[in-house]
Amino acid sequence: MILPKLKHLVAAALLAAIPAPALAGQTNVAVAANFTEPAKEIAALFKQKTGHEAVLSFGASGPFYAQIQQDAPFQVFLSADEKRPKDAVEAGLAVADSRFTYAIGKLVLWSKSLDLAKGGDVLKANGFSKLSIANPTAAPYGVAAIEAMKALGTYEAIEPKIVQGATIAQAFQFVETGNAELGFVALSQLVNVTAGSRWMVPQELYKPIQQEAVLLKKGANDEASKAFIAFLRGPEARAVIEKYGYGLAR
Repeated sequence: MILPKLKHLVAAALLAAIPAPALAGQTNVAVAANFTEPAKEIAALFKQKTGHEAVLSFGASGPFYAQIQQDAPFQVFLSADEKRPKDAVEAGLAVADSRFTYAIGKLVLWSKSLDLAKGGDVLKANGFSKLSIANPTAAPYGVAAIEAMKALGTYEAIEPKIVQGATIAQAFQFVETGNAELGFVALSQLVNVTAGSRWMVPQELYKPIQQEAVLLKKGANDEASKAFIAFLRGPEARAVIEKYGYGLAR
């Protein structure tokens, strides 16, 4: 059995040993919205390292999986959960041994107008008019937000005040534009944000957000797609992922 750290070193060594191809390829990657900024950085590093281009599409994991089921032209899927990549493998839509956790998401309560030093108390006081979350049907961060509120015993009282974004990006925009006084967002969205107040939601209040990547069958024989999955496992990509506040699988 290869130890996890050794796996990453082996992946990095194999990638470094492969020179940039004379004819660079292209891979179409479906990316969960919370991972927008790190994915852009990783794609730029990937192109610099391999010559291949990763064409990124951003959205909610649920609709992406529905599109994959309908023969969408994606070759790699970076989901915000572990369920949909697993479902893709079981449905014969993805390569079984390619599935892995590329990031562990962290949930944050954020506001531009309220003091969230004691975010749990703010939720219990319920002295606001609108709170934004991502649509829990489509986005795992929305599921985590509801789990956290239920764990605090505040969900039933707050539910009428919830506004749902189609993605975590839209949930963030609701707070940013003032359409909601506060909202549950991904820590990665706040890495370069100094405005407002935030509360790191304690991990014990929600199930770990295990974000998995998988090579889809459409990319199974595509060199650029296989190279992107390998690069995502390597140290350069992992450094970017960690920089944006995600946890890393051991």
